[in-house]
Parts: sequence; structure tokens; C-alpha cells
Amino acid sequence: MNRRARTAMFLAAAGVTGGFLVAAFTQLPPFGTKDHPYGTRAVAASLQHRTANAVSAVNFDQRALDTLGEEFILFGAVLGAVALLRRARDEDRAAPQPGGVLPSTRLFGACLLPVTVLVGAYVVAHGQLSPGGGFQGGVVLATALHLAYVAADYRVLRRVRPLAVFAALDAVGAGAYSLLGLAGLCASAAYLQNVLPLGTFNDLASGGLVPLLNAAVGVEVASGVIVLIAQFLDQAVDIASPHRPEGGPKAPDSTGEDGR
Repeated sequence: MNRRARTAMFLAAAGVTGGFLVAAFTQLPPFGTKDHPYGTRAVAASLQHRTANAVSAVNFDQRALDTLGEEFILFGAVLGAVALLRRARDEDRAAPQPGGVLPSTRLFGACLLPVTVLVGAYVVAHGQLSPGGGFQGGVVLATALHLAYVAADYRVLRRVRPLAVFAALDAVGAGAYSLLGLAGLCASAAYLQNVLPLGTFNDLASGGLVPLLNAAVGVEVASGVIVLIAQFLDQAVDIASPHRPEGGPKAPDSTGEDGR
């Protein structure tokens, strides 16, 4: 196909798509009014399925298929970072030196780490009841693990961060979300339709499929962020290139000034 044919095909497709978009935009309700039909219907559907947090009801029930795509965007980003930042043939690993940390920082980090893990787990587990959920709680859990790096050094972080385990959990979380959608098909309904028992409103086990999807996202986000940050930390701390251009500037010390 030559360039002129490709351009003509693109313009035809763009014209059809643009026509549908214009037709859809003209049917949108006016902005800035007191009438919010989408919000009203979303809250009603949330209450009908015993989900106290209307945002989680939208993310994991009413538009669960959209959230599946968002989850795999993060999964793809992590996979791309792992592929691009993997150790090259001309790079060697340098043993990180112990870093100097103030005793107050070490104590604060050691005390805050279990508290942050507890808060992250709470946010994930109660996503169907209160603000938060798998995305927010997963980031909190990933942050908690890296307090070991802030309060100690990179060697401690490596001991508490088995990358192979977290990489597997990242895939498990993404796969679990996809497999949970089969519950609707098994019940002769639609993919990702909320067909599990809804429970009692405002209880931890309410919402049907929502808490399970929420937990799967929490596992995937926490593990994915940990693996993603690990790639950048390895490049900054753990990997050194023995080669540099002739007469060029000296490469910075891979362990940093304080060996962190």
C-alpha cells in the first residue's frame, strides 16, 4: 500500500470516528448544573450492590473492564522497565558499601515501617467501604518496604526485597483479576459482572466481587511498584560500567557519596 492510499484510509477512518465523537458530545448533559445523572446512577448502583465506597463500585463493578485495562498498563510499564534496564553485557555489579544513617532516622524508619505496612493493608482491605483501595493501598505497601532503604541502606533493602517473589506476585495479581472475571461467565452473565453474594452493607465482606478484585489490584500494584523502583535503584546503586570514552569524564561512583 502506497503513501497516498494509507493517507486516504486514515482520513476516512478519522472522519467516521470524528463524526461519532461529535454526535456523542452533543448528547452530553450541560456542565455546571445541579443535575448530575451519572453520579446519581453510580451511587444508586453502588448501594444496590452493597458497596459503601461509590468510587470502588465504579472501578471494580460498574466499569471493572476499564480497570482491567488500567491494571495491565502498569503491568506493561513494569515489564518494559525490566526489559530496558536489565544489566548490559558491559556492566558489572558493584558491592554497595554501608551508608551512614543518623540514629534518629534509623529509629524513625524502623518504627514507621510496620505501621506503614498495616496502613497499606488496611487501605486495600477496606477499599469497598472507605476511600482508598487497591491502587492507593498498593503504593503505600510499596513505600513501606522502601523505608528499609531510607532507614538503613541498600543491602538491607535487598534482603527484605526478593525480586523474584515480587515479580511473580505482580503477574499473579494481574492474572487473578482476569480470572475473577470468569465468575460472571460461569454464572451465565457477562465477563466481570458482579455475581457473588453481596453480603451486608458496610461489612468487610460486602460488595460481592469488589473486595476480591480490589485485593488483586493491591497485590499487583504493590509488587509492580517494588519491581519498578528496584530497576532504577539497581542502576543507581548496584551497577557500574567499567568502560568510559577515551579522555571523557570519569563515571560517577555507582555507590553514591555515602555508599547508599
